[in-house]
Amino acid sequence: MPTPVTLPEPWSRSNVSVVVPTYNEADNLTHLVAQLLALDLPNLRIVVVDDDSPDGTGDIAEKLAAEHGGQGTGRITVVHRTTKDGLGRAYVAGMTRALAEGAEFVVQMDADLSHHPGYVPQLLGTMLSTGAGVVIGSRYVSGASLSHQWSLPRRLLSTWANTYVKAILAMPIRDITAGFKIWRREALEVMELSDIHSSGYSFQVEMHFRAYRRGQKMVEIPIHFEDRREGDSKMDLAVQVESALRPFQLRRYERQPRSTHRPR
Repeated sequence: MPTPVTLPEPWSRSNVSVVVPTYNEADNLTHLVAQLLALDLPNLRIVVVDDDSPDGTGDIAEKLAAEHGGQGTGRITVVHRTTKDGLGRAYVAGMTRALAEGAEFVVQMDADLSHHPGYVPQLLGTMLSTGAGVVIGSRYVSGASLSHQWSLPRRLLSTWANTYVKAILAMPIRDITAGFKIWRREALEVMELSDIHSSGYSFQVEMHFRAYRRGQKMVEIPIHFEDRREGDSKMDLAVQVESALRPFQLRRYERQPRSTHRPR
């Protein structure tokens, strides 16, 4: 569990948007939204990006939006996509909407409750105290931990993926595949979101690499990573192939200056 963090004003009143892509997360979304809205961040908003989930996740998101002020005026925005074309494209859609709605800071996190919402104030506080462009909730820095429910094959796959990508891209990030992080608005604005190529989990690697090459200050903080509470992983063969090939493509096409990175 994260240590509770109380942010001083005006930090606590920052305009924070949490982008949550969903596909068949009906059993998790209500719990996640309740925990996020319970945080001591009165200007926090949630952008749910649903890929036409057959289990009714999009309808649940709409009901939650209506309960919290309505679409466009309340604390929850729902973006409905008619095709399921990958996690990366869903994040781009959600981040673009969050920026259009005036977000100063954009959090990205999974809907499966593997990322504890209680870390959001710590991510924001670290960003504001360090001046970072992105703060990463890391599974592989000192103080971090993984759920005991993670099997040995999953642990080995995650460790191998990080080692593989770092060997190709030479980035000093310990959790290069992390999906829980907060971005400063200005950092996202120079990321050229419309030109992001990755559709699957390699989106995380591409975003880190673009930030690194564009000189963004990157900080990692330790988190406890939970196993998903309900539902199934979306890691299919096509996603695995893209994840294996994307680092080589990024190394070839990205030629921007490097950033400073500070793991914690």
